[in-house]
Amino acid sequence: MTDRLSPGEYFRDVLPNGLRVVTVEMPHLHSAEMLCYLGVGGRHEAGPVAGISHFLEHMVFRGTAEHPSSLHLEQAFERIGGAVNALTDPETTCYHSRLHPDELRAGAALFASMLRRPLLLDLEVERRIIMEEALEELNERGEDVSPDNLTARLMWPGHPLAVPTIGTRESISRISGEDLRLHHRRHYTPTETVIAVAGRVCRAAVVDAVAAAFGDWQGGGAPAPLPVPPAADNGPEAIWVRDSDSQINLQLAFRLPGREAGVSIALRVLRRVLSGSGASRLMLRLRETLGLTYAVEANLALLADTGAFSVDLAVAPENLIPAVREILAIFADLRRQPVGDEELSRVVQNFLFDLDFSRDHPDDMAGRYGWGETVNFLRTIGEDRRDIQAVTADDLQRAARDLFVPAALKLAAVGPLKARDRREVEKLLAGYV
Repeated sequence: MTDRLSPGEYFRDVLPNGLRVVTVEMPHLHSAEMLCYLGVGGRHEAGPVAGISHFLEHMVFRGTAEHPSSLHLEQAFERIGGAVNALTDPETTCYHSRLHPDELRAGAALFASMLRRPLLLDLEVERRIIMEEALEELNERGEDVSPDNLTARLMWPGHPLAVPTIGTRESISRISGEDLRLHHRRHYTPTETVIAVAGRVCRAAVVDAVAAAFGDWQGGGAPAPLPVPPAADNGPEAIWVRDSDSQINLQLAFRLPGREAGVSIALRVLRRVLSGSGASRLMLRLRETLGLTYAVEANLALLADTGAFSVDLAVAPENLIPAVREILAIFADLRRQPVGDEELSRVVQNFLFDLDFSRDHPDDMAGRYGWGETVNFLRTIGEDRRDIQAVTADDLQRAARDLFVPAALKLAAVGPLKARDRREVEKLLAGYV
């Protein structure tokens, strides 16, 4: 067993079978959080079985060798203070639950039962549930109305990232039990797994509990995901979906390089300059000053080799053109002018406080270090604090100038669209420099 300690923040241990264990000791708490990450998600899938990682995540809850139904499994977690849940994203699948610190061994055993010995029962019942979930992103004509999905098509055409993580109705309908078993054997292995525990726990007890439940698990590495192709220099692109609604749901997004490009800290600070409070630029201008929207939010998603910086909002049809004009002007200003000293100081201080606040939440701590270990991008709070405090206005302007460029700009609009408004918005996009 090898191990590493990051002073004051977390412990990392590796079992002989390659499974990694991350522990965050938070002795002031009364609870613990256990997260089980697997390095598999939507970008690991071929087109015919798109959505299989998400499908398998659902099926794991259908019962295990030791807990033969979803009810038995839920009751077992309830007995240790938990309520198990899961999520799948492009790169990872995560199972998680709160539990009482005295129930570490029981919690690890339950997760081992789920990950190692799922029965994969009731396939057709679960297929119907997932199909219902998929329908939430479609209108009555079967058209995708999710702005996230629509801009993804423009940013990563022909790549698994362009397909919703849930898959498509066609792929969901043809995923078989054998497909699920093969996907499970291939990707649910100890070398692809990280168990992260945070709360009123000690390292030795966590490692002991995980080793007892997972130590005899065997399996090798999984296939690597398909790399993304280089971004095409097509200039700004837009996708439009007419839909019966009172508002237009709008997303403007920029395709980005990935986590390893060295700009993640600057982008995280820029997101806070733009979004997060009534004083941030998007909310101040679009809501408080102009009254164009109820809420507007900037989001940052960075994968290993690509990513997206997006702005999401809903507007009345008559506010579409002025909203797009103002958002583009805000991005253009970030590229032309450095952020002022007072604004940068305020944003950075608020960011640092949020990092401190996260130390009160075991799910945040387990997620930070468990996810970071899974995707090989683990950053401690100390490292974040150091680098955030070192960010300068020139760093932010350089990142904005290099990344918020016309060639990377994509727009999706869904709602009661008018042809003349579409033409005006496309003119605004073409004029963005």
